[in-house]
Amino acid sequence: MSNGENRLPTVTKASPDAGDGPEAKAARIAQARALKEQAGKGGLRFEAYLAPGLAEWLLDLIERGVFADPSEAVFVIFGEHRDLEPHADLRRELLSRLCQAAIDDPRPSLSGEDVQRHLQELLDTPMSEPALWRKTT
Repeated sequence: MSNGENRLPTVTKASPDAGDGPEAKAARIAQARALKEQAGKGGLRFEAYLAPGLAEWLLDLIERGVFADPSEAVFVIFGEHRDLEPHADLRRELLSRLCQAAIDDPRPSLSGEDVQRHLQELLDTPMSEPALWRKTT
């Protein structure tokens, strides 16, 4: 982006069913508990939704040969996250660097009205159907 362009983030739900009520949350917890023993022996398969920005980032990595497919990326990235989870000092340092990079960003800031207008446009625009990766043999 050039310095004159707006720089609003893409705002989407974390997943298509994000924001479900307490009953849905309780059902997810119960399902996790019920699957834990079997998953401990045979692993876990699941479907995942990625917001557009993450989806493009992941597909770019696959195009460049970093990962063979989304499932390999999930395997590697979840493993890295698990390894880093106990290191709160690293998470704090990363957050600090991200905040500092935002503060140092030379692009012009946006007014509250610009942000509200953009968010309203996002709310008024129906989401496109997500792309579906099919594993090839």
